[in-house]
Amino acid sequence: MRDPYEVLGVPKTASAAEIKAAFRKQAKQCHPDTHPGDKKKAERFREISTAHEVLSDRAKRAQFDRGEINADGSPRAPQRAYSHAGQRAGGAPFGFEADVNDDFLSEFFSGLRGGRRQTVRARGEDVRYRLNTSFIDAAKGGKERITLSNGKTLDVNIPAGVQEGKQIRLRGQGEPGVGGGPPGDVLIEIAILPHPMFVREGNDIHLILPISLQEAVLGAKIAVPTIDGPVTMNVAKGANSGTKLRLAGKGCVKPGAKGSTVARGDQIVTLQVRLPEKPDDALSAFVKDWVPKHPYDPRAKLKIN
Repeated sequence: MRDPYEVLGVPKTASAAEIKAAFRKQAKQCHPDTHPGDKKKAERFREISTAHEVLSDRAKRAQFDRGEINADGSPRAPQRAYSHAGQRAGGAPFGFEADVNDDFLSEFFSGLRGGRRQTVRARGEDVRYRLNTSFIDAAKGGKERITLSNGKTLDVNIPAGVQEGKQIRLRGQGEPGVGGGPPGDVLIEIAILPHPMFVREGNDIHLILPISLQEAVLGAKIAVPTIDGPVTMNVAKGANSGTKLRLAGKGCVKPGAKGSTVARGDQIVTLQVRLPEKPDDALSAFVKDWVPKHPYDPRAKLKIN
């Protein structure tokens, strides 16, 4: 991944406010929900989200500036440098000068006994990666293609119902082993991108649904967005803001659910009555002359005894 400062187009001296403003400006231009099916926009959004995640966190930003983590926020593996300048002080052959501890050197050179060289066998290092996935893919499952810092490309299956921070292990896809040792693994931490409409709570999905005054008073059948597409829902007469309706089985897939009938949470729809944005003269005249048969105080519960 590219340098996060370069991705967001800000200097290394940028303030937290400047970083936030740059992220918001670019996120609006390439959010997947406003460009459905555009893979380039989706990839760009993931890139700027990862860059913002690193630079907006004071500790992570400092770690990146010190070279302790990569541009994607994963720990930077210690580098081992080798030189062949002869025998170093202390008697270690070949003059290895490296960021390698004495235990590693002892293990490496313990094979040189009795005039016979033995091969050191060690497991390869694990590679850590943070994957930004969409709200919908996290809820229903999906697939993402990632490119590691070493240029390796992998297809990752996103488990249905995966939670924020969940770690996916791809065995044998990490750094190669030493002396015929097994390769390490790739450890992928899931980060779920926010959705402009839906909010997840456990396996349920919450949605605030605006309705008109006419729909609230008279009742109506209206289309409600879900992660599976719009469905029709009945709004009863006299519906009010704050009324909650439940769409059974329209939430997230429950992790580990199997079988022909996949267990899912529900979608909770909270109604919100909204008046026209521009004043309506006819409505104003009607309300002015309207005398309710059953007067009520909408703020009765707010009174202090």
